[in-house]
Amino acid sequence: MAILHQAELRPSKLELLARWLPAQDWSGVGQLVESDLHRVASYRFDDPAGEVGIETLIVRAGEGHLLQVPLTYRGAPLDGAEQWLISTMDHSVLGKRWVYDASGDPVYASALAAAILAGGTEVEQFVQVGDSLQPQPSTTHVQGSGARDTTVAPIDTVAATQHGDVTVIDAGSLRLSVRRVLGEGVEVTDAAQSLVGTWDGQSTPIVLALASFIR
Repeated sequence: MAILHQAELRPSKLELLARWLPAQDWSGVGQLVESDLHRVASYRFDDPAGEVGIETLIVRAGEGHLLQVPLTYRGAPLDGAEQWLISTMDHSVLGKRWVYDASGDPVYASALAAAILAGGTEVEQFVQVGDSLQPQPSTTHVQGSGARDTTVAPIDTVAATQHGDVTVIDAGSLRLSVRRVLGEGVEVTDAAQSLVGTWDGQSTPIVLALASFIR
């Protein structure tokens, strides 16, 4: 499960993305301010070690395409991942956080692979209020196509490259393909291993990511 805090973020997540997205060729957006971005939905995966926050935001800039932006939040820099660092933010409860494009973070790759190959879903979210945890309704439901009894080994290193509007993450013989632009009406493919998602206003499952093995 993911434990969230009632906290103030400086800058906000959307403010960070408004600065970062225009520099990404796949985004198709020009200069932005925070108010230009609308947060459509989001979902989280769990880091078994409890150290890294893993959240994927689905946003829209104006009337543009839906954009999928996986992020990881860390309490210290990730060695060797400078090119994937979006920015830092101040979290009023957790302190300084390093925010990464999750494509270059092995913890994200491990979580995504497990969700796809072992038929996983998003994690339940709870908000810490005093000494109690209060359930937070999920805005997105995701589902992996794999079998629940599949064992997925943790991923230690990744190599990510951009191919049009798809980010390809190679981890040994495993290849993860993350769709960055989620066009309306995209149908579930016949791919054997996939992660699909639905949210309010999107009842037809959309393919979010694929997993395949490289020979």
